[in-house]
Amino acid sequence: MAPSLLLLAALACSKAPEAPAEPPAAAAPAAAPKYVGLFQPLPAVAAPADAAAKARVDLGHALYTDARLSKNQDVSCNSCHKLDAYGVDNEPTSPGHKGQRGGRNSPTSYNAFLHVAQFWDGRAPDVEAQALGPVTNPIEMAMKDDKAVDALLRSIPGYAPMFAAAFPGEAEPVSFANAAKAIGAFERTLVTPGPFDRYLAGDVSALTAEQQAGLDTFVSTGCASCHMGAGVGGGMYQKLGLVVPYDTKDEGRKAVTKNDADLHVFKVPALRNVEKTAPYFHDGSVATLDDAIRKMGKHQLGKDLADSDVASIKSFLGSLTGPLPTLTAPTLPPSGPNTPKPDPT
Repeated sequence: MAPSLLLLAALACSKAPEAPAEPPAAAAPAAAPKYVGLFQPLPAVAAPADAAAKARVDLGHALYTDARLSKNQDVSCNSCHKLDAYGVDNEPTSPGHKGQRGGRNSPTSYNAFLHVAQFWDGRAPDVEAQALGPVTNPIEMAMKDDKAVDALLRSIPGYAPMFAAAFPGEAEPVSFANAAKAIGAFERTLVTPGPFDRYLAGDVSALTAEQQAGLDTFVSTGCASCHMGAGVGGGMYQKLGLVVPYDTKDEGRKAVTKNDADLHVFKVPALRNVEKTAPYFHDGSVATLDDAIRKMGKHQLGKDLADSDVASIKSFLGSLTGPLPTLTAPTLPPSGPNTPKPDPT
């Protein structure tokens, strides 16, 4: 090898080795949503499986708003469960036939299909069965009986093709029973996902820092022992006044089961959109959400909540409010020559 090449080779061998490159810094772990085992996001509304399924939803929407299903033709499902007001009328108890009022607050129809049962006392297993009750209740819509509702529906010519499309192949599709099925099908589309759903799906930033702290307070206080699942409630029954008695003459579920153990037991209300659905409790006696939180702490948990805890829980509850679905008011078919007239008696 030439002397110059030998010199270059020696210099190359004597050069200090380069330090290995530093490994890339590990990415900071992303924050994860808490309590995903306690709560679930609201389900997505399934697209109609076929034309009949879509026709049932459309029919149910029309029937939900049709006051002709009441004796004086002035009360509909939408009167007490307003679609543009988070499914409630914001009254302690709702006016029905001749302005009569029952003893219980009208709960929201939004997300209601997720509940373990319907009505405060759970006497209806699902929204389809629930839709039958108010129509023939003498205080609410006051129709005489199922046959009277059948006759009314069949007297409105425009309903015949709507029922036929919704219940194809049936010999007598126009019936009160099918009307309730259609109303139930419509109510199963009333879903209001909001910030909490995005949080549970992995977007931790969907909740503010205050709301995340409120979620911690909600769980650590004990609220989630009853208010859990996709509805943040609605999935179980509980005695009102579990720790500290609550003054009520309403027997609650005992009136249904005839079991003394069910005295003052009610379905746990779901908390979806709760900041929009005042007043609160089965009797509508609690006007504000702050007061409802305090009373729940005292009567259910035996705790006198500090103002800061009430405010923290309330902040979290705000994340349960979702936008209302866009609904166009249906055009109702006109009455026929044999459709009964309003009866105020």
